[in-house]
Amino acid sequence: MHVGLIAGNGRFPFLVLEAAKRAGHQVTVIALKEEAFPELENDAARPPAATLHRISLGQLGKWVGVLKRAGVTHAVMAGQVKHTKLFADIVPDLTALGLLMRLKAKNTDAIIAGVVDVLREHGIEMIDSTALLQPLLAKPGVLTRRAPDEGEAADFAFGYRVADTIAGMDVGQTIVVKSNAVVAVEAMEGTDDTIARAGQLAGAGTRIVKVAKPKQDMRFDVPVVGVATIRAMIAAGATALTVDAGKTLMIDGDAIVDAANAANICIIGRQVI
Repeated sequence: MHVGLIAGNGRFPFLVLEAAKRAGHQVTVIALKEEAFPELENDAARPPAATLHRISLGQLGKWVGVLKRAGVTHAVMAGQVKHTKLFADIVPDLTALGLLMRLKAKNTDAIIAGVVDVLREHGIEMIDSTALLQPLLAKPGVLTRRAPDEGEAADFAFGYRVADTIAGMDVGQTIVVKSNAVVAVEAMEGTDDTIARAGQLAGAGTRIVKVAKPKQDMRFDVPVVGVATIRAMIAAGATALTVDAGKTLMIDGDAIVDAANAANICIIGRQVI
């Protein structure tokens, strides 16, 4: 199969690219100019080489043209695209402008669903972004040496109700809780910045609740945590992290658990239906 990879920032695109190559797929990469790490070009060039095109976020018509000319019929979205980019100096082409004008809302779900529709109209089907990375999905239960203590468990139980509501409204997927109070809610700034802000507001002892959306579409915007998340927690004095099992990518594999254990941070995977 010839797979298209639409790559934002972070390590997620690197992992998808390597997994696709190992599976024997041809890969054409659309590296979003404003987001994708430059090192992705080196990974694409390594045999078996993938073709990489660095294209602006707003040039949706150009994405479609490149993928169609390559014979791509299935594509994967991987990596973060910061929503704030929509308010920066992005110049949409006619295809992107037409999409934006059709949308009733400019939230993450609406925009990405619109992109998926445009690609489908051109014979390119978006597939599950975790399909090649199943071993990296969070497992259920306590994932670290230390289980949550009574206070952390209470904060998690409180936080789930709020986080599920916020995620369902497509505001963000992370909240930070301390002593049954919401300290910070993720919006456009991303998880690590939310954790840092919570540390500034409430000091040490915060707990991080990261959830999937109630009807999470695994083709895009899948929750991701990694060693960088643990580093942000250490800097902020956060003590515990909960993620949704089977719907959250632990992008650094065992390294994230090792980093958490070294910092006496507990991680649990919430079992969700």
